[in-house]
Amino acid sequence: MIRRAPVLWLAGLALVWLAAPAAAQELQVTPLIREGQVFVSFTMSGAFDNDVWAAIRSGLPTTFFFDVEIRRGRSLWFDRTVVSSTVSATVRYDNLTRRYQVTRMIDGRVESTPQVTESPDTVRTLMTGFDKLALFSTADLEPNAEHYLQVRARTSPRNSWFIWPWGRHKASGRATFTFLPEAGPPGSGR
Repeated sequence: MIRRAPVLWLAGLALVWLAAPAAAQELQVTPLIREGQVFVSFTMSGAFDNDVWAAIRSGLPTTFFFDVEIRRGRSLWFDRTVVSSTVSATVRYDNLTRRYQVTRMIDGRVESTPQVTESPDTVRTLMTGFDKLALFSTADLEPNAEHYLQVRARTSPRNSWFIWPWGRHKASGRATFTFLPEAGPPGSGR
């Protein structure tokens, strides 16, 4: 009985240590439905620790991936994914010019011209904050039904010593909404 106490204590300490990095990161998600589109805004805080900055400053391209899904809850079974998209932001640091280049992509397509900056704060904002991305059409949503928007974040390269056979998300956020179709102009029959 006495010998089990140190083992249990070490196991508890290991669990707290493994859970601590995930708890420091938070993902805030906001959906907005307008003009037949679902606009998605999200911000991740606590993503840049010393290991991430060290990887970036070494010149290693570092990417944050955000898996965005609209899902419908089901009783007695797994929730159904209605639509999904992947948003990513990659930063490359040039050691000679001491500038960062940030490229943002949606489903593998470049969203806009890569942005070049010398400011680490600008890099942090560009990598972790996305505002009103028109990712989905409301045609895929069931009218007058509750859906939820889920965003899960992961990084490449992974900065974890623990190897899983599947990807581990660093943070996730969720927002629930009810899709109410917009009424058309009077007399339009909508």
